[in-house]
Amino acid sequence: MDLFSRSWAALRTAVADLPDEAFAQPSGCAGWLVRDLVCHLVIDAQDVLITLVTPAATEPTRDAATYWSVAAAPPTGDDPLDALTVRLAAAYGEPGLLKFHLDDVGSAAGRAAELADPGLRVATQGEVLTAGDYLAAYVLEWTLHHLDLVAHLPAAPRPPAEGLARSRALLERIAGAAFPASFDDTDALLVGTGRRAATEAERAALGELAPKLPLVLG
Repeated sequence: MDLFSRSWAALRTAVADLPDEAFAQPSGCAGWLVRDLVCHLVIDAQDVLITLVTPAATEPTRDAATYWSVAAAPPTGDDPLDALTVRLAAAYGEPGLLKFHLDDVGSAAGRAAELADPGLRVATQGEVLTAGDYLAAYVLEWTLHHLDLVAHLPAAPRPPAEGLARSRALLERIAGAAFPASFDDTDALLVGTGRRAATEAERAALGELAPKLPLVLG
């Protein structure tokens, strides 16, 4: 629960400190500018708030790893929600409005997470998880999107080291195999999710894991 808060606070701070011109730069999400990614984070924050106030009475059906589905191919941008995100981001006009909305809704999501009982069962997307598992899954979400945010912004701060390590461990659970020790946590996440292509040396080191990649998480 604490790592969720630290990862989310670091990501929101990174967005708040961006100069306005950075919002027109590409992000690490294919086809999205930084402004589109930040708009997506607003929607993510709303999802966290909704889920944490949607209790479930049944046994959990998913945990932090099985929360994620693995798609056969990367998104094309044709998904209606993806297209809506781009239109919403453009409608904000000024980056300051996006920053304000993320700070407003994002702060509320952070407070809700801090107040949540880790054992509380919550419902989302037709599944049931404990609040602790749901928030653990979102550490991976925040960490990947933090890497997306700074992909073309070398001066921007990187995600917390503990968030990177925990996200790598969760991605390894999803993959059913460990990444080679020669991969640092950032490279494991970027290569593992297809955010960058593996080099020849990296593919050789991946061995039997290579054909399973990328893991397109949804």
